[in-house]
Amino acid sequence: MLEIRYVWEWPVRITHWVNVISIAVLSFTGYYIGHPFITAPEHAAYVMGWNRFLHFVFAYAFSVSMLVRLVWFFAGNQHASWKAFVPWASARGWRHIIGTFSWYTFLQRKAPYVVGHNALAAMAYSFVFVLFGVQIVSGFALYGQFAPGGLWDSVFGSLLVTFGAQGLRLTHHLVMWLLIGFAIHHVYSAWLMDVKEKNGTLSSIFGGYKFIDPKEL
Repeated sequence: MLEIRYVWEWPVRITHWVNVISIAVLSFTGYYIGHPFITAPEHAAYVMGWNRFLHFVFAYAFSVSMLVRLVWFFAGNQHASWKAFVPWASARGWRHIIGTFSWYTFLQRKAPYVVGHNALAAMAYSFVFVLFGVQIVSGFALYGQFAPGGLWDSVFGSLLVTFGAQGLRLTHHLVMWLLIGFAIHHVYSAWLMDVKEKNGTLSSIFGGYKFIDPKEL
């Protein structure tokens, strides 16, 4: 008999959806800022101004969300803990890495049974969190140019000297595309695991609960 288990706590779910909305808005407005594709009917339309405003607002929302998630790496349950994202740090984790890779490559029929993220997904998310950090740092470093001596210029201004404004812009732009590619794969993978494992993977990010078979644990 399946057991209903509370897996994703509310801070995890809220930050997940704040990230989803923020990345969508930031990608759209960021692409527009770099390559304006909307024709303003008149000067008063302020199209670029509104896009820049939205970009900055959601940049702060995304940063606060990541700060909350960082806290929850240490305050959350075992599925939200930072330990879940470094499976290579234990022998059991390596067994799950090898087992999951073997399942993905059709070398075995079943993947290791897990309640939260599987080992390879956890490793991928670790890399994605690094990309999030790159976007936040590079974005605020570029933002700091418009207020010399201000907070963000004081904190990240040295990056402009080290990498140059164009280098940071290119990095910021390329990581955007990496995150868009990840988002597409993430949705497909969540759907795939929901179909294969029949454990409510997709619905769990809304309600927090998954269907677990205790005999498989």
